[in-house]
Amino acid sequence: MAAHRRSAHRKPKQRPFTGPAARTAATLALAGAATAGSVTGAGAAPAEPAPTADQVRAKVDRLYHDAEVATEKYNGAKEKAAAATRTVEALADEAARRTDRLNTTRNALGSLATAQYRGGTLDPALQLALSSDPDAYLQRASYLDRAGDRQSGLLRNIKRQVSQITRVKATADQETERLAARRAELREHRTAIRTKLADARRLLGTLTADERAAYESSADARHGGGPAHADRSTARSGPVAAPNSRAGQAIAFAHGAIGKPYVWGATGPNAFDCSGLTQAAWKAAGVSLPRTTYTQINAGSRVSRSELAPGDLVFFYSGISHVGLYIGGGQMIHAPRPGAPVRIAPINQMPFAGATRVA
Repeated sequence: MAAHRRSAHRKPKQRPFTGPAARTAATLALAGAATAGSVTGAGAAPAEPAPTADQVRAKVDRLYHDAEVATEKYNGAKEKAAAATRTVEALADEAARRTDRLNTTRNALGSLATAQYRGGTLDPALQLALSSDPDAYLQRASYLDRAGDRQSGLLRNIKRQVSQITRVKATADQETERLAARRAELREHRTAIRTKLADARRLLGTLTADERAAYESSADARHGGGPAHADRSTARSGPVAAPNSRAGQAIAFAHGAIGKPYVWGATGPNAFDCSGLTQAAWKAAGVSLPRTTYTQINAGSRVSRSELAPGDLVFFYSGISHVGLYIGGGQMIHAPRPGAPVRIAPINQMPFAGATRVA
């Protein structure tokens, strides 16, 4: 009996799997290992290859072009915001002048009322006009019939002036709303410009010194010529045969700006963007141009490329986002882009979009 109890408590001997059981265990083990491997590698996406120098250069070019497009939109929004500001200020001045005239008329009415009061004959219309609710008497025109000629004229004048002031103030409110929208548009374009230029600088920072030098050299070739001092020597080689004195003055101004930096939104005298340069050049010749490329192209008579003469404005890209001042011989003076100062350039380095003769 004791022997039987000892054998009952003895652990059964473990036997290795054989046959189908062994194959099943091996399959489960392999599946578990595969699952563990997939979990370990989860989230580890393959790294994207770094862009090549050519890809970086192409993207920087696009960013600079997009920044210039945004700059022209910014210039247009700034011009409209300035006009809206002038309108709001003019309306405020007009409202103030009309209010002063209204007060003068009311003072005259008050003097008349005082004289009548002293004589004990204060007209009911005057009593109403001088009450604490001045709008009430304006709505009750029937009182005018009981006033004398002078009183009636004063009251009609006050009513008319109040109505005019109300209209002026309503217009001022509308213009103030437009001004707020223009300022919001300005902020949007300013942010877009700064973002694109910052992205361009960041990408250029990924290039080696040699790659960056190669990019600047190729950009100079695309946007026109070499360094600014070379352009200045060209500028001193002799005056351009302009078709008229005003075109000559504009070209002379542009020559004087060679070497000055490109700064978006700038109109001189120490820095320019592309349309700021052409606007300033023609302003020096006594001609007022609008601020943006897409409005400057309509500021004169359109001419074909074969008809170009010194002083003409030449425009580039399908969106009319760049402009230069033609100086003859297939050359122009323009403000190319950030980092590239005002310079002489061939007009065939960018997609030609049209030309305008200002004077």
